[in-house]
Amino acid sequence: MRPPFAAFRESEHRARLARARKALSNGGFAGAVSIAPENLFYIAGYDSLTYFSQQALVFNTEDGRDPTLIVRDVDLPLAKETTWVSDIRTYHLHAGDVTELIEKVAREHEICDGIIGIELESFAVTSAYASALQKQLEPTELADATTLLNELQYIKSESEMAYIREAANYANIGIEAARRAIRPDISEIALCAEVEFAIRQAGSDYPAMPTECASGPRSAGCHAAPMPRILEKGDLVHLEFAGTARRYHCVSMITAALGEPGARARALYDAGLESYRAGLALCKPGAPVAEIEDASLEPLRSRNLEHAAMMRFGLGIGIGYPPAWVGTFQMDRYSDAKLERGMLIYVHSCLELLDEGLGIIQGGSYYIGDNDIEALSGAADCELLVV
Repeated sequence: MRPPFAAFRESEHRARLARARKALSNGGFAGAVSIAPENLFYIAGYDSLTYFSQQALVFNTEDGRDPTLIVRDVDLPLAKETTWVSDIRTYHLHAGDVTELIEKVAREHEICDGIIGIELESFAVTSAYASALQKQLEPTELADATTLLNELQYIKSESEMAYIREAANYANIGIEAARRAIRPDISEIALCAEVEFAIRQAGSDYPAMPTECASGPRSAGCHAAPMPRILEKGDLVHLEFAGTARRYHCVSMITAALGEPGARARALYDAGLESYRAGLALCKPGAPVAEIEDASLEPLRSRNLEHAAMMRFGLGIGIGYPPAWVGTFQMDRYSDAKLERGMLIYVHSCLELLDEGLGIIQGGSYYIGDNDIEALSGAADCELLVV
């Protein structure tokens, strides 16, 4: 029987498992102790609240045995709501050593005689957890498989795109709510509350990151938590937030001016917009991401503003759990990656003039189609909103 809140059919998860096994085998791994919640969701369907409880999905590179999911006993009912995996083992917090259970299961899957893949770059794998696992599994080697497993998620299926389009709708509802709510005399916190309420009331799941908001002299901080600061006439204010459907994210950014902005603020926004459009114009299947970011910087170089571009041009998104929706696919001049059909990317222009207390952000989420890209969410490619 299909779990009541399963996001996908078991057949899709099994196809993902087969791809994971092939990728691990090609990488020289005997199997995996997967811990990152996005991978547990992608492969096993298990939608965990987060990863404050130690958990793992253990499987080998052969096709003969289904994976084993290890969760805390208090989470067992939640696992059964979403996962197709039938072999679920539990432990009680502080009553036993979870690494001993993982070792037992790993030996059942016959992966301890080879290299075991684990997501060492994941926020879910603390140094204490990794060290305890390595000690328990000695002399078996644990090696990083973060990017290898995350790469499986780069190309979205049709069923994934259904959730992504739903998430995009929520993100765009947030944009409209922001446009209505931005005004003098509202605090950054209250402004974010208006946006978040509209998104969640529409049906969005919780996002992997809190809403970013900064105004006035704080606008130079482009990853700012909202503060009790009251918006004032003459401010620039920007927000970044996501709509979420079954853990799939679409992200939006918006910058607005409260009243006609000063010449410097207007020029900064226009420079960012030109930079954004220059990079976006190259976002097509097969495009090298290094060339995309370099193109985005060209309009800034001519204005002596390249130093203000402190963020990468873009990144891959999709499944996200706190504390971040950021994937391993990076769009910057240091990468040799290329865009591929079926990818979901989030691109942005972020300019910060720290000494002037001035900054703008604009961005949105796009789907890479057969020959071009499809805008999904955001208020990016548009003139400055003046309230």
